Amino acid sequence: MKEKFAKLINVKSMVTILLTLLFVFLGIRGSISQEVMTIYTTVIAFYFGTQFEKREKDDVSR
Repeated sequence: MKEKFAKLINVKSMVTILLTLLFVFLGIRGSISQEVMTIYTTVIAFYFGTQFEKREKDDVSR
């Protein structure tokens, strides 16, 4: 469990989590601008894209 938590707290994950919280907050307020939408989409796509690549690489090496 500690290993999973340690992996979760890296810069990439922290930025993604904070941006998601900001996105939710702005969504509740109803003030999501196009710039925020673009930045959020880019960061989320990068984060999940790298996670997918990492898993694919790990699966191939097994």
